[in-house]
Amino acid sequence: MRVLNRLTYALVASASLLLVACSGSEEQQKSENVSGQAESLAVRVATVTVQPRRVVIYDELPGRVSAFRTAEIRPQVSGIVQNVLFKEGSEVTEGQPIFKIDPAPFAADFEAASAVLARATADQLNASLKYDRIQALVKTDTASRAALDDAKAALAQARATVAEAQANLTRRKLELAHATVTSPIAGRIGQALITEGGLATAGSSGPMAVVQQLDRIFVDVRQSSMGREMIEEALDSGQGLDAQQLPVEILTIAGKPFEYRGKILFSDSSVDPGTGNITIRVEVPNPYRQLLPGMYLRARVPRSVYPDALTVPQEAVRRDSAGRPQLTVLGTDKIALHRAVELGPLTDHEYVILSGITPGDQVVVRGQDRAGDGIKLDPVAYQTPVRPSVN
Repeated sequence: MRVLNRLTYALVASASLLLVACSGSEEQQKSENVSGQAESLAVRVATVTVQPRRVVIYDELPGRVSAFRTAEIRPQVSGIVQNVLFKEGSEVTEGQPIFKIDPAPFAADFEAASAVLARATADQLNASLKYDRIQALVKTDTASRAALDDAKAALAQARATVAEAQANLTRRKLELAHATVTSPIAGRIGQALITEGGLATAGSSGPMAVVQQLDRIFVDVRQSSMGREMIEEALDSGQGLDAQQLPVEILTIAGKPFEYRGKILFSDSSVDPGTGNITIRVEVPNPYRQLLPGMYLRARVPRSVYPDALTVPQEAVRRDSAGRPQLTVLGTDKIALHRAVELGPLTDHEYVILSGITPGDQVVVRGQDRAGDGIKLDPVAYQTPVRPSVN
């Protein structure tokens, strides 16, 4: 009987331990299920961590190329063109002869002026000798004072005649030199607008050729007066720094970036009444003569600089029912929070945020439509899409 009781007690103890173990396992499973359900309720979103960085804001403006210097070659004397001394479209140097006008008439005028000067010089010598003789005679009372005065006047007149003849000779020498037409600047010369045998006329309105300096060029870009006013207001309010000293990026006709960057020389002080635009002149190096006068280009002109800007992708910005911009950020315990923000300029598909967020904030870029206030979030890193570079 005692043996039977001991077996009964053992069986009861084993059953109790088994029930306790089963109960614990079920509770653990329920806990894991609840945790899994909580995790499955978190909304998966793509986020970026905001960090300050330097941002330069550009205005892409149309512009037209003009030569750094332009010289219209015109004759200073009239005559028949004997020779064209350049190859059209070539580079010429400063002072290089490019046209030759028949010099024979000018050489003859120069020789005649030389003869007139020689005669005037001889007359001056004669008048000087006569004056010296009469002056000596006056001292011995042999000649009158009137005769001395006449001799003095004749000498002065002879000297004036020499000066006039000398000036005339200098002029004739210049005319002879101007029979060879030279380039006043170094640059590329275009088409010859007069040929051998043509009559070159001094003072004519049409040039014989045009030389343009193209190793440097100007790009005159047009900026609206309203845009200029907005820039000045933003700078006055402390939103960004002046960017006038930064280089200007030039885009070719095909939209490709030009190898060299330009610098702003000045902004016009008046507004075009027809278009309401202000002209900004940009100087650009052009050593390979790729940019030619008359080309229409686009220039990325720096507007302002934000040294410690906070930026977010454009698609991160949402607007409330009143149209105010807002962002969704991760709060404590990965809870979604909506924040009203002040937007700055848009550059390279990203907004500069002027207020509303701080460095280190995690901003939701994708999935905001499912991330209401207080919703638990499951953040993943936002992958920036590959876009064609603006530069």
